[in-house]
Amino acid sequence: MKIIMLGAPGAGKGTQAKKIAAEYSIPHISTGDIFRANIKEGTELGVKAKSYIDSGNLVPDEITIAMLLDRIHQDDCKKGFVLDGFPRTIAQAVSLGEALDKLGEKIDYAVEVDVPDSAILSRMSGRRVCLSCGSTYHIEFTPPTKENVCDSCEHDLVIRDDDKPETVKKRLEVYHELTSPLVDYYDKHGILKKVDGTKLPEEVFSDIIAMLRE
Repeated sequence: MKIIMLGAPGAGKGTQAKKIAAEYSIPHISTGDIFRANIKEGTELGVKAKSYIDSGNLVPDEITIAMLLDRIHQDDCKKGFVLDGFPRTIAQAVSLGEALDKLGEKIDYAVEVDVPDSAILSRMSGRRVCLSCGSTYHIEFTPPTKENVCDSCEHDLVIRDDDKPETVKKRLEVYHELTSPLVDYYDKHGILKKVDGTKLPEEVFSDIIAMLRE
C-alpha cells in the first residue's frame, strides 16, 4: 500500500503517518530523513543535494525524486510505504506520478488530515518545549505541573520560533498557496481520502484505517 499524507503544518499528519506505517508494517518516509541519510552516507545524490543546501538553494525536484525512488525500492518498501512531506506542489506530484508510472507503479491513496487554520493556530501557539531535555508540552492539552517549567528537569519552557503565531500564519499561507491544491489534484485522480483532523489522534487514526479498508 503506497500512501501520501497531506495536511497543513500542525494538522498532525506526521503522527498519523507513523501510526499507519506501524499498522501495516511499512516504512514511514520523510524527505528530510532521505536527505540526511544520503548526505551522511556521501552518496552521489547526497553530495549534489548538499551543494544546493549549503549554498542556501532549494534542492531541485529531479534530485529529490531520484532519492525518493531509490528509497522506496529498498527491501523494506516491498509492501508499500507512507510518504510524508513530499510532494509539496502540483509540479512535484506530476513528476512523482510520471516517475512511478514508468516503473509500472502508482500511489494508492492520498490521505488528507483536514484541520481549520484557527484550530492549527491554537494547537501550535500552545506548544512549549524544554531546550534542556527535549520534553514537549501544550498549555491546554498536556500542560506541565508547574507553569512554564519542565516536569522532567525543571528547566524553563519556551515557545519555538516555528510555533509563534506570526510564523504559523506565514507557514499556513505558503501551504494554501503551494500545497493545498494537491488535495484537488489527488481528488480528481480518485485516490483522495479526507479525515477530520480536529478529533482526538486515536479517533483520527481509526477513521483513516476504516477508509483505507473500504
